[in-house]
Amino acid sequence: MNTCIRLYADPVQIKSCKDKLENASKAFGTMSSVLSLAGNEVRLKILYLLEEEKELCPCDLSDILSMSIPAISQHLRKMKDGGIIQFRKEGQTIYYSLKPEHLKMLRSLFKYVNELNAKMELA
Repeated sequence: MNTCIRLYADPVQIKSCKDKLENASKAFGTMSSVLSLAGNEVRLKILYLLEEEKELCPCDLSDILSMSIPAISQHLRKMKDGGIIQFRKEGQTIYYSLKPEHLKMLRSLFKYVNELNAKMELA
């Protein structure tokens, strides 16, 4: 069993780290919410598609993911309620897109997905 036996606690470092976390608490809260919603594979795929295509309607997502429209709509509602996607209506059609403030964070995740995919294609 590993235990921590510290000879000297650096109070300056500890205070500095606590201050950093306190100053970034809102960002951590936002990031945690986004990642919590993106933690579901279907929702992550939907977010990826919205980033790639800019906007899609539930019917498009239903066809792409081979899922029922009600199932897609349930995922979209959770993400809309969580504040990571937005929508606009055009006649009877609702188009969903990522909220701009979350694009940078999600793009870094999708960059990783694209890099992994490229490596697998080369193998």
